[in-house]
Amino acid sequence: MTNRIDNSRHIKSPTGTDLSAKSWLSEAPLRMLMNNLDAEVAERPEELVVYGGIGRAARDWQSFDRIVSSLKELEDDETLLVQSGKPVGVFRTHADAPRVLIANSNLVPHWGTWKHFNELDRKGLMMYGQMTAGSWIYIGSQGIVQGTYETFAEMGRQHFDGNLKGKWILTAGLGGMGGAQPLAATMAGASMIAIECQPSRIEMRLKTRYLDRQAASFDEALAMVERAHADGKAVSVGVLGNAGEIVPELVERGIRPDMLTDQTSAHDPINGYLPIGWTLAEWEDKRVSDPKAVEAAARASMRTHVEAMVAMHREGVPTVDYGNNIRQVALEEGFTDAFEFPGFVPAYIRPLFCRGVGPFRWAALSGNPEDIYKTDQKVKELIPDDPHLHNWLDMARERIAFQGLPARICWVGLGQRHRLGMAFNEMVASGELEAPVVIGRDHLDSGSVASPNRETEAMKDGSDAVSD
Repeated sequence: MTNRIDNSRHIKSPTGTDLSAKSWLSEAPLRMLMNNLDAEVAERPEELVVYGGIGRAARDWQSFDRIVSSLKELEDDETLLVQSGKPVGVFRTHADAPRVLIANSNLVPHWGTWKHFNELDRKGLMMYGQMTAGSWIYIGSQGIVQGTYETFAEMGRQHFDGNLKGKWILTAGLGGMGGAQPLAATMAGASMIAIECQPSRIEMRLKTRYLDRQAASFDEALAMVERAHADGKAVSVGVLGNAGEIVPELVERGIRPDMLTDQTSAHDPINGYLPIGWTLAEWEDKRVSDPKAVEAAARASMRTHVEAMVAMHREGVPTVDYGNNIRQVALEEGFTDAFEFPGFVPAYIRPLFCRGVGPFRWAALSGNPEDIYKTDQKVKELIPDDPHLHNWLDMARERIAFQGLPARICWVGLGQRHRLGMAFNEMVASGELEAPVVIGRDHLDSGSVASPNRETEAMKDGSDAVSD
């Protein structure tokens, strides 16, 4: 297998208007690929891991180097094909064709299992691209902040008459996706206690201002929240620990949050979930030496975790699965009531999808934050009658630190995305923006992903698993 770890690598996207490639059409994917592996953006850039356990930007370092060299030489009538993080061909197409076509982690149904994927992954024949890691459009935790913010705000509307003041959310996981939760919670008006087993992730969220404070224990975290509430404020607190141990302990102690969720990387039992009772060193060692033992222990721990979540749900705590498949694992481990609490999409997000509203993100290739601030203002001008959107843009500017290339995400509707894209084009053409912007969407979208336990859970006609 080729090399996946290189501690000497320090990748950062070029900025400004000088091109490394032959045109902006190939410079843009080059910069976005490199931005995915910026130390400010990626979780483990030395391993090509961007977020989500093992979500990679390229299959190995040799493939990364070949992708970069191919993009630099790509002509404006050629298309680069990338198969699970490895460049496999450059074909002459035409000027209006995509410059890059990417396919990640695709397996035919019978072989579409973690067991078979892990075999291919170990042999260097495939990689896990996650949603925006292998497609080179990850923009740091901001990319998921608004979706999380919308979810928490909707939970507030449904359960607390739209007022989350004095309420607190319990969650776990502060990785690339979960790291958005503390900021989204306080932006929505709620406090949060977030459990995380890896110190580096807590440090990262403190550094980027997504997390307000760190506590030495859960009791200290709860005291911080109570003091903030007494002062009429919301606060987010990180606690080093294992959710599979802490959440059941809270059930036993009678401590109840106002809302409960989880964003550990439970979708990946080997690399994404620390088994109960294990140290980080033991986990890291056995992921390589005995992955089957890790998986078995992690899956059993997830069942314990979900049993505690269901116990709180039964006592009236609004509880939601945030799309990491933890309920499914608990079900497979014999806990038949695992799906007693809902997924966040059918419970809180699908009404937005039904109106054509979804994520719209863009990154400034110039590297200049002013390009984002100018586009923020353009969004307000073109959509003047949406105070919720304007409030989001104001809070995002004030409270979200850029990671890597400056970027923004907001949720806008059908037709609005088209008008914004055209306006951004005009701003680039006129020189109002220093350089082009890259526009993207993501997985949390009405027309993006067939995922029966997340985006397409509980479809009214039963078409949850239809992936046409």
